[in-house]
Amino acid sequence: MSSAIDLNCDMGESYGAWHMGNDEAVLEFVSSANVACGFHGGDPSTMRKTVAAARSRNVAVGAHPSLPDLVGFGRRAMQITPQEAYDMVVYQVGALSAVAASQGVRLHHVKPHGALYNMAAKDAALAQAICRAVRDVDASLVLYGLAGSHLVSEAEQLGLTAAHEVFADRSYQDDGSLTPRSQPGAMIEDVDTSLAQVLRMAQEGVVRAASGRDVPVRADTLCIHGDQPNARIFAQALRDALAKAGITVRTVPQA
Repeated sequence: MSSAIDLNCDMGESYGAWHMGNDEAVLEFVSSANVACGFHGGDPSTMRKTVAAARSRNVAVGAHPSLPDLVGFGRRAMQITPQEAYDMVVYQVGALSAVAASQGVRLHHVKPHGALYNMAAKDAALAQAICRAVRDVDASLVLYGLAGSHLVSEAEQLGLTAAHEVFADRSYQDDGSLTPRSQPGAMIEDVDTSLAQVLRMAQEGVVRAASGRDVPVRADTLCIHGDQPNARIFAQALRDALAKAGITVRTVPQA
């Protein structure tokens, strides 16, 4: 059973006149914020505002690098080489690091976004390139990756602190991967269903896959998606449920 867990949320994904999510409300309940770096969402002003809002609530700030796909919100797979992945991550982490420094904040972690995250979870070479990029920018950064995936194993092999990530609002497959968003039931929209899944992951170290099978998971950090309509309701309900279960919400310690 976990006595503590990080509660993270993807945010800062508004872009220009396009508004996404309710970041200010969700920040009241999370311990870590994954801030979009401009490739799938976010822009310089949104990055600055999101970092400043997180700082004012003592929420850890992390970079949320993506494939270069604003139209597809970073959720469409692309054919990229490991070197291209390395360059994309260095570029985006560097950008958010500079924005954070302007607000008196130091980055805490890096969590790849969307298709890049899911591709690297299953592709060791791609995962290693992403982790090398993080290490080469700042070896003290924590790498957030899908629990049990290549992202966390490659991070650990390179000497990074890795946080095994589980999801409050996504369903799972038998291999521990997330159900593709193109399939029915990929998103968990019912709060009670989400809470039951989260408590089993935190207390028992398992998640019920879509097939009905229990799959082992390690839960260091728990994600909710800031772009879902009920993000604030989910965040508050999760925080309350974790407290009642005696599980402390806290940021993943850096090495």
